[in-house]
Amino acid sequence: HVQLVESGGGSVQAGGSLRLSCAMSGITFGRSCVKWWRQAPGKEREGVAHIAPDGSTWYGIFVKGRFSISLDNAKTTLYLQMNNLKVEDTATYYCVTGSGSGRYCYGETDWGQGTQVTVS
Repeated sequence: HVQLVESGGGSVQAGGSLRLSCAMSGITFGRSCVKWWRQAPGKEREGVAHIAPDGSTWYGIFVKGRFSISLDNAKTTLYLQMNNLKVEDTATYYCVTGSGSGRYCYGETDWGQGTQVTVS
């Protein structure tokens, strides 16, 4: 079964950087999308970025070039490099998987426990 364990969250001042990591197992690459979602207090969850089965990437419009999603060569760890962080980036960040084909992703299936990012 799929296991997702996030790490790397913390507190940072506005303008700073953090790199989130997600240790993944049980994923069938080629048929899966790997994603980062986030949820801020009092707000709905929103997609941050994903990597589709064909390797293409997508970012939420609010990212505006500040974040970068990547996989290690072994495809066991998903990263989210976040630069120029803003107060409004404060949220719990989740590593997520879902089905996909080519450059398309379909829904969310498995969620990690989340890691907190606080920007002040």
